[in-house]
Order: sequence, then C-alpha cells, then structure tokens
Amino acid sequence: MPMSRLSIVVPAYNEAAVLKTFHARLCSVLDELPLDCNVLYVDDGSADDTWALIEELAARDPRVGALKLSRNFGKEAALTAGLDHVDADAAVVIDADLQDPPELIPSLVEQWRAGYDVVYATRTARAGETGFKRFTASMFYRSMERLSDTRVPRDTGDFRLLSRRALDALHQLRERQRFMKGLFAWIGYRQTAVYYLREPRQAGNTKWNYWRLLQLAIEGITSFSTAPLRLATWVGVLSSLLAFVYGLWVFGKAVLFGDPVHGYPSLMVVILFLGGVQLLALGVIGEYLGRSYAESKQRPLYFIEEQRRPRARSGDFRH
Repeated sequence: MPMSRLSIVVPAYNEAAVLKTFHARLCSVLDELPLDCNVLYVDDGSADDTWALIEELAARDPRVGALKLSRNFGKEAALTAGLDHVDADAAVVIDADLQDPPELIPSLVEQWRAGYDVVYATRTARAGETGFKRFTASMFYRSMERLSDTRVPRDTGDFRLLSRRALDALHQLRERQRFMKGLFAWIGYRQTAVYYLREPRQAGNTKWNYWRLLQLAIEGITSFSTAPLRLATWVGVLSSLLAFVYGLWVFGKAVLFGDPVHGYPSLMVVILFLGGVQLLALGVIGEYLGRSYAESKQRPLYFIEEQRRPRARSGDFRH
C-alpha cells in the first residue's frame, strides 16, 4: 500500500526575517512523520527577500515547492492558490511566523487518520498580543457565531489539516470575496479541534493592523450572514414608528393644550437622526452590492508569476 501523502501549505508575505527558522522547525517535524511529505510556499507579492529565501530553500530541500504570485492578492487568495496546487491526500495550512507551532502537525495528522476531514487548531491562549486585540478577536468570533448560519469555530485561525475530500470541496468554491475560515466550516464533513497555546511572533512584524482586521471582519460577516441587512430594515421600521409616535405627541400637545410646536432644535434632531439611519442603511446595502459587483466580474482569484515543484518525496530526503 503506498504511503499517504501530506502537503504543508505556507502563505508568506514579507516573512524573510523568520522563514529559515520556520523551515528548520518544520523539517524536524516532517522528518519524523511516517508520511510522504512536501512543502508548498506561496509568496504573496512580498517586497523583501522572501522569494529569494524560498528559492534557496527549494534548491537545498527537494521537498520544497513554491508559487510566486504576480502581486499581493491578499492572504485569502494566496491560501487559495496554495490549496489549488496541492496534489496529496491531505494538506496542512500554517503561517510562517511561528505563532502556530509546526510541532502540532502530528496531532492534526492523528485526528485525520481517525477519520476527520477537517482538523482545526484552536487557541487556548494568545501569547504576545494586547488585551484589546484579544478582546476584539473574541468579540468577532462570538458575533459570527450569532449572526451566521455557518458555525465558525471560536478562537481558530487558518492553521488546520484538510483531507482530500475537503480540498476537492473547497476547490469548487470560487467566490471572489473570500473568508477562508468560514469556507472551511461551510463545506461540512467531519470536523474536530486540537487545542494549543499560540506563541508570540518569532521575528518580523505582523501584517494585520486593526484596519485590516476590521476589513476581514466585515468580509466574514457579509460573506456568511444577511443579518446586517435585516438589522437595517428593523432599524428603519423602528425609526419610522418612533417618528410617527413623536409626531402624534407634538400634534396632540398643540391641539389639546395650545402648546406651541418647538421649531429649529427639535426639527434638526429629527432630521439628523433619520438622515443618519438612512446613511447607515445605505452603507450596509452598499457593502453587499459591492460584493455582488465584484462577483459579477468573474476575475481570476490570482495569477502566478513563477512556480517550482518539489523534486523528491519525503522518504527520499532527510533534513
């Protein structure tokens, strides 16, 4: 019976400072796995020496393959590119910053062999992050849990193992506005968690500032929930009802008690309130309309500038 094949997909953007250390730790893990392993690095248009280092790793380690995207398409697209090019029985997705320990991969493989199609790594703690970032991350996952019909596991990033069946299912999902954590959950199949302590970044700087995290959160919510549209509808209904009741109250006071209708201040409050509600509703509708527009153009998710394939199987090489 042929040995099972495992691919490690590593999206990288400006990770030159940590790439060699990451690869050394990864190789130590792969050398001990009784699997035919290879590594696929995806350079997402890095501006530093990331691609040169990947080429160096590929020249030294025949298990290493590489994709260089034509520009920075974003992590979700880079991840998709890597998974599209996996030719193995399963794939592990892991970042190169060493916050997700490669030493956990054997535990993921163990659950895969137990029959699970998706084995995701869930953080029990997030070392090296500010309290505010931990709070906002927690609020995001809990909001997604309430808003979306698809259950996205709490405190879980992209670090996970996907079976061949799960990879084939993901390959059919070609939407342009991609929220991979949601897509991993949406495909279904048997899924389970492996828990770990997330470590601080070993070198380099995080690419996820608060603005980019906010954009990702909006992407996730609008990709897997129509709750904001329903909320805009109910806010509009409630505002109209309150405005109608307030109008009756003002009219009744004027007719029954001769109370003069106050002019400019109350009028401005009502106008600004209703105007704000309308702009909010239009903004929510605009987010969904913009995503529909992007999907309608049917542009490719990414373009590949260079590609290098692994030259040897894991059994033919030891680091």
